Amino acid sequence: MRSEGPNGRRADEDRVLVLNPVSGSGDHVDDVQRLAAEHGFEVRKTEEEGDAKRLARDAASHADLVAAVGGDGTLNAVVNGIAAADEFATTTVAVVPAGTGNNFAANVGIEGIEHAFTVVEEGRRRSIDVGIANERVFVNSCVGGVTAEASSNTTPESKSNLGVLAYVKNTLETVGSFDSLPLRVETAPGPDGKRTRAWEGRAMFVLIGNCRRFTGARTAQANAEDGLFEVTIVEDAAAVNLLGGAAMQKLFGRDSTHIVRRRTPSLAIESRRDSVEYSLDGEMLETETLRLETEAETLTIAVGERYQPDPDGGEL
Repeated sequence: MRSEGPNGRRADEDRVLVLNPVSGSGDHVDDVQRLAAEHGFEVRKTEEEGDAKRLARDAASHADLVAAVGGDGTLNAVVNGIAAADEFATTTVAVVPAGTGNNFAANVGIEGIEHAFTVVEEGRRRSIDVGIANERVFVNSCVGGVTAEASSNTTPESKSNLGVLAYVKNTLETVGSFDSLPLRVETAPGPDGKRTRAWEGRAMFVLIGNCRRFTGARTAQANAEDGLFEVTIVEDAAAVNLLGGAAMQKLFGRDSTHIVRRRTPSLAIESRRDSVEYSLDGEMLETETLRLETEAETLTIAVGERYQPDPDGGEL
């Protein structure tokens, strides 16, 4: 039987904290280091691109718990590092929100930096799905059609108000006249076993949610333990309705003739023209063909009290 040390932690539990010191406003470092010391974490700071994934990969071989301190991009890198080490089965991830959007943290009930450390000690552990997109892992969302320039220029205020949809809005504003994407989207049979006819046409955006639902509500959480993606295709005809934040919220928050929705464990998106830029939790990937699949209940996460595995009560 394992004994417990200070703050209820196991005495033989190895804890590593991957700290992005420049995420968000950058004023979180001292508080995080103090709390990390109090809770028995070894702190490893990122200094350049690729560090978060590398540090997590190295830590996962021996650590029982790896904390990701930063925004959704930092968390994405940490999870990909654990995947590279093939240590999902032995490693729990803790999310310490220090970015601008922190969408995933909100979706799993983490309310701030200090609360994240409380959840480490007292919170539940849940095994959630991860998405695999061309062998890269994502936990929250994959958005096709967002440009790299728009992603990097999205403001913290816009992220706070619109969440992932801020990237969509900023793409439209950044490029001026957005050229729609000729795509073919083929989904696997849904939970009812019925195969849905492939969608083909011109799309503004394709949005795939794992722990994220694309409505106007910033914290709209999807079921991250059902082995399914929530797929939203925004058809070209909807472009005029996407110019303002309020109009965008209304469009994504209700049924529309210009919105196609699917639920599926896997899908393939093929561009009929050039390669398409995709944002995986804010990290960019450019490709002509994207193949996505869920790996059900793969990632062990420390979650807060507000996290609901099935936010819809079985109905959607």
